[in-house]
Amino acid sequence: MIFIKLLVITLILFLMIDLYLNLKPKSKLKIFPSKLNLLNVNKKDQIRCEFQITNLSSNKESMIPNLNMHIDFFKNGKLSHLDYEKEMIIEIDKNKKKLTNYWPTIILRSKETIKIFLKIKMNDTLLEKEDFLWLKINWDNYGHFGKVKKENLFLLNKHPLTNNYKPIKSIYVNSNLEAIPIKTSLLSAFDDPVETVINYCKDIVKENDILVIGESPLAIMQGRYQNYMDIEYGFFSKFFCYFFHPTSSLATACGMQILINQIGITRILISLVLGSLFKFFGIKGIFYLLTNPQSSLIDDISGTIIPYDKTIVLGPNNPKLFCEKVSKALHIDIAVADVNDLGGVKILASSNKSINQLLKIALKNNPSGNADQKTPIVLIRRKV
Repeated sequence: MIFIKLLVITLILFLMIDLYLNLKPKSKLKIFPSKLNLLNVNKKDQIRCEFQITNLSSNKESMIPNLNMHIDFFKNGKLSHLDYEKEMIIEIDKNKKKLTNYWPTIILRSKETIKIFLKIKMNDTLLEKEDFLWLKINWDNYGHFGKVKKENLFLLNKHPLTNNYKPIKSIYVNSNLEAIPIKTSLLSAFDDPVETVINYCKDIVKENDILVIGESPLAIMQGRYQNYMDIEYGFFSKFFCYFFHPTSSLATACGMQILINQIGITRILISLVLGSLFKFFGIKGIFYLLTNPQSSLIDDISGTIIPYDKTIVLGPNNPKLFCEKVSKALHIDIAVADVNDLGGVKILASSNKSINQLLKIALKNNPSGNADQKTPIVLIRRKV
């Protein structure tokens, strides 16, 4: 009886902590990438991109006292020097203002949005197919929540909306199937997931093919990644992470905090207790079953291709809808999968559930690779 009372008190305590964490003042300012264009002006490349910053709060205004941008240039995958000039224009209430070296403090009322237009002029470098810029937007949020520093990361490259890449050599699966990895440029939050996959694959697919995209590339195109520097972790994230294998993405305070932000401390505690109990009887995976499908899809830093190795990548949003849209456009079956080099294959969503078992066989040896092959899409072809 005493044990039950202690259990009830503990659950109530954790529910109150969850309620506090959910209700405590937070910045509701969010930055969203809108457009990206690469132009060649006077034989020099220019990148023009557009962002929106929105105050998602329904009743509080917030301020942006500072915002600046820094660019890292990667030439053939290596960090290199870049001589460039940048120009920034902000638009508020349809009024545009060109900025020099000073960011004026901006107040955003609830549900208000500002636009930022950024022009990057490269003085002595032309972007090649494998080159990219890693844009770091450092900005401050100020308001009822206090002050918060953020650094948002965006990849800018010469990413075509037509497939200039060719599929690499097909990989033998068995007498009935072959896998064809499709090489792409590095994908970014500026890429529309449906449009990008269609344009890379529309001239390659054949009838009865099955197209598979990895969960992390899809999540990156959806902007579902976070700079680890922006994650405010606490005592519980540092405590819970000790219960996981050192190689798990939940074995760090920041990785665990991502899960806490999604489902709360109470659910994690209950899942840990029940998961440990079932594990004692030889039944594994109960924790991930009880938490959230997303909990097993969190990729901590170093788990993704450069430069996303400095970010924590979450699972994709609504992969089923993505599959349905691409399938309708290409007239073949589509799937989103989580595959690793240990033979693990998890089908997150597919346009046709009847293909799931076939895909577990075809993807077991991870034809997409687990390094920097830049082959996020794999075509599974049935041999006639």
